[in-house]
Amino acid sequence: MSISMHSASVPVFARMLGNMLSWLDKAEAHATTRNFDTSVLLAARLAPDMLPFTKQVQIASDAAKFGVARLAGVEAPKFEDNEASFDELRARIKKTIDYVQSLPAAQIDGSEDKDITVPRRDGAIVVKGEPYLKHFVLPNFFFHVTTTYALLRHNGVDLGKMDYLGPLN
Repeated sequence: MSISMHSASVPVFARMLGNMLSWLDKAEAHATTRNFDTSVLLAARLAPDMLPFTKQVQIASDAAKFGVARLAGVEAPKFEDNEASFDELRARIKKTIDYVQSLPAAQIDGSEDKDITVPRRDGAIVVKGEPYLKHFVLPNFFFHVTTTYALLRHNGVDLGKMDYLGPLN
């Protein structure tokens, strides 16, 4: 049996975004325990020219919602990208999970050979659904998820591999 486009996307996004929710809880608890303002973590970067923590979460969210929306042939919801607290980031992640899970499998499955238009600063590109998911959406999503995790670890939040992977159920 082959894997479906839905099963290769929606459950993957929902699981990792759910894991990110628990990271945010640990990060906030870490700041409280260490008695520093959470804005330190929200603005964290690994290098001066990289986007801050908050933007990493926003982009991971966008990768998931735009990825499944394009595969399903629908318009993704617009998020304002104005989150400035852990509570607001949690709300965004929850909205993203709800959205990706709201799209029926039948709307995403069969999109392997569908032309997907990806807007880019230097002009839109058109790619088939399967390579779009495998070689653009998933790597981009995991890049920003992993960067989010790395920023928290770098700042002393007690996270480990199983926090990243989540429970195996």
